[in-house]
Amino acid sequence: MTKFLLWCILLVLCWPLALFALLLYPLVWVLLLPLRLLGIAVTGVFALLVAIILLPARLLSGPKAQDDGCAGRVAVDAHCRSFPRKG
Repeated sequence: MTKFLLWCILLVLCWPLALFALLLYPLVWVLLLPLRLLGIAVTGVFALLVAIILLPARLLSGPKAQDDGCAGRVAVDAHCRSFPRKG
C-alpha cells in the first residue's frame, strides 16, 4: 500500500517518470528473478553443509530425555512455552 501511495505522489509530481517506472518495473523483476533463484539455491547449499558438519555432534549427543518438538527453536508459539504441570 505504501508503494502505491508513493507511486501516486510521483504520478502527481512527475507523471512521465511515474509511467516510465510503471513500465520498467516488470522488466526489472524479470531480470532479477535468476538472482533470486540463485540466492535460494545458495541458501539451500549452505543449509546442507551445516547439516553435514553438525551431523556427528547430533549423533554423539544421544537421544533427548523428552522431545517436545521445540528443540533448537525459540519458544514463541503456544505449544513450545513452558506451562506449569498439573498433578
